[in-house]
Amino acid sequence: MRKILTLLLVALVAIAATAGDDINQVLNDLKSRVAPDGRVAIWKINVVDSTEIPIVQGTVGYTYQKEEITDELNMFNIRHINEVKVLADEIPASKQWAIVKLSIATLRCDPKHSAEIATQCLMGTPLRVIELVDDWLRVQCPDDYIAYVPESSVRFLTQMDFNSWQRTERYIVTVYDDQLVTKPKGDETVSDLVLGDILQFVSKKGKWIELSTPDGRTGWVNKSSVEQFDKWVQQPIDLNKIEKTARRMMGSSYLWGGTSTKVTDCSGLAKVSYFSNGIILQRDASQQALTGLKIADWHDAQLCDLLFFGNSKTGRVTHVGLYLRDGKYIHCSGQVKINDLDPDAPDYLYSPLSISRINGMVGTKGIKYVRDHNWYFNK
Repeated sequence: MRKILTLLLVALVAIAATAGDDINQVLNDLKSRVAPDGRVAIWKINVVDSTEIPIVQGTVGYTYQKEEITDELNMFNIRHINEVKVLADEIPASKQWAIVKLSIATLRCDPKHSAEIATQCLMGTPLRVIELVDDWLRVQCPDDYIAYVPESSVRFLTQMDFNSWQRTERYIVTVYDDQLVTKPKGDETVSDLVLGDILQFVSKKGKWIELSTPDGRTGWVNKSSVEQFDKWVQQPIDLNKIEKTARRMMGSSYLWGGTSTKVTDCSGLAKVSYFSNGIILQRDASQQALTGLKIADWHDAQLCDLLFFGNSKTGRVTHVGLYLRDGKYIHCSGQVKINDLDPDAPDYLYSPLSISRINGMVGTKGIKYVRDHNWYFNK
């Protein structure tokens, strides 16, 4: 009898081990499809071995991710218990959304001011709140990037308030920089402004428009510096405008994680330039390199195609620039500057690993018009 019981126990352990291997393989395959990039998806999953039913534990950002785990395992007839924690489900209704209230908010890789800068978001940028960590928020940006922002940089919104904000009359800053002042022609500043900031309309007086920041501060700006947001988002793609924005930043300093006209990094320069034309690109160069139409040779490149540079042996992308004309390209490396792709040119610097064309590809993976993003408009 003891021998039979021992054999049964061994068999059960073997079955459990096989089931564990199967469930881990299915979950790994699912992760590779739905959450391959930790910069845009929270997915920390592990399986607790059991002689009966495996238990899936860990953390994801949203409910749909937890549901996909159940659906996927059920499809393979794998019995399991889903105990995965959903971060967004723990956010109170009053803090489900946030709007950036500063001209530029700095987001970091961890919830502390000493952490590495991940990215920046501009005034009026909507953020999906995923987690609250003391006086920091873990948020997802309109380009899907996930990072931490100080609570002091944003205004919280309920879902109802957020829907209301989407319907308000808004204006977007269309000049390199400006000031929101206390009265027309005044010089007392309410807030600095940069290209891409979005504010709510209050009133008009001659050549001046009164606007409100997301946290309710009001001030005036010359109407030549802003455009009605609803009209601005309808602009057609204009490569000359994108080029002009990039050139306007010539000589400005490099900042890792920068995505504004004040300071930027290489992929930030591409994002700022295209956003001026109402187009949202992915955050990092390595992400941008996976988007758009691939161009085989730089001699075939067109204005504002994205040029990607990096390690030619591994193919790892670490840098990006915007093609101009005649072999010239603009990029941010130390500062925003222009170099040449021709190895014989005196200002030659780097040969591209790949080239992506954004023109004609808006609406494909990783490239979206602001007007089509349902965080900016309630569609």
